[in-house]
Amino acid sequence: MTLPRITVLGECVADAFTEPTSTSNELALRVLPGGGPANTAVSLARLGTPARFLARLSGDVFGRLFRAHLEASGVDLSDAVQAAEPSTLAVAELDDRGQAAFSFHAQNTADWQWKPEELARVDLSETACLHTGSLALVRQPGATVVEDFLAAAAPHATISIDPNVRPLLVRPDVYRARLAHWCTLADVLRLSEDDLELLLPDTPPEKACDIWHAAGARLVVITRGADGALASLDGERVQVPVVPTSVADTVGAGDSFTAGLLHHLGARGLLGGRLAELRLDDVEEACRFGARVAALTCSVAGPNPPWQSQLAQLAAADRA
Repeated sequence: MTLPRITVLGECVADAFTEPTSTSNELALRVLPGGGPANTAVSLARLGTPARFLARLSGDVFGRLFRAHLEASGVDLSDAVQAAEPSTLAVAELDDRGQAAFSFHAQNTADWQWKPEELARVDLSETACLHTGSLALVRQPGATVVEDFLAAAAPHATISIDPNVRPLLVRPDVYRARLAHWCTLADVLRLSEDDLELLLPDTPPEKACDIWHAAGARLVVITRGADGALASLDGERVQVPVVPTSVADTVGAGDSFTAGLLHHLGARGLLGGRLAELRLDDVEEACRFGARVAALTCSVAGPNPPWQSQLAQLAAADRA
C-alpha cells in the first residue's frame, strides 16, 4: 500500500553534544543532525511515509552532513533550497535524566531566510499533510513567508503545527502573539508540557486544549514526558500512557511522537483535509503508536528515530 505524502517545512540544526576529554582545558563535541522539523521528516521517512522536506540547507560542513543524513533516511529533498548562509548550531548539555538544555548559534543562518519565490514553486497537489513549527514559524524574515505558505495550503491539505518553543532564541510572547492565528490554520496542534507552561503559564492542560479548540485547532495533543500524552479532539479527551524504556536521552522524542501520530493517521486514510472522519479511538491508536516511536528514540543517543523494521520487532516482542 502506498501511503500518502507528508511534507515537512522547517529547520535542520547541528546538535552538538559535549563529550568527556582526557584534559580539563578541552571540550569535545559530537555533532548530530537535528532540528525539530528535520527530525520529524526523518522519522516519517523511516516509518515508511513518503516524506518531503522543505528546508534551506547550507553548503557548509554541517549542511553537507544534514543532506547526507536526510537522504540516507529516505527523505525527499527535491524542493530543498541550496542556501548561501551558514547552518544553525545548537550546543546541548544533558542533565542526569537525559533532558537537554540548548544554547544556539543562529544569527543570520540559512534556516530563517525564506523568500516567497522559494516556496511559491512548491507543488502541494500530492501532499496529504503539511507539517511545520518550531523556529521556522517565528524567526524573521522567513516566518511571515512560512505563515503565508501555510494559509495557501490549508484549503487542500491537513495542517499540523508543533510550536516547539525555544525561549533562548525567541521570546515566548512572540509565540503567544501568533498562536491563535496558527490555530486558525492548524488541524493538528502537538506540543510538550514545557511548551504549555511557556505559552499558557499555570493553565491546566484540559483548559489549554479548550482554548486552542476555540481558536480553531481540531486535534490538540500535549506530550507530558513520563506522564504520557493527553489528546483532545473537539473537547473529547483521552490519556495515553508512556511506553517504558531505558532512556539514553530525550532529544527528538517529541518530534518522533508527532511523526508516529501523523504516520498512523495517514496509513488509515485520515489525512488530506479537515479530519472530518477522525474519531477519538483513531486518535488514541495513533497516539499509542507515537508513544512507541518516541520510546525507541529515547533509548538511543541523540535524535535518531527508529526504522519501520524496529517497530515491527517491538510489536512482535510485545505479542510473544
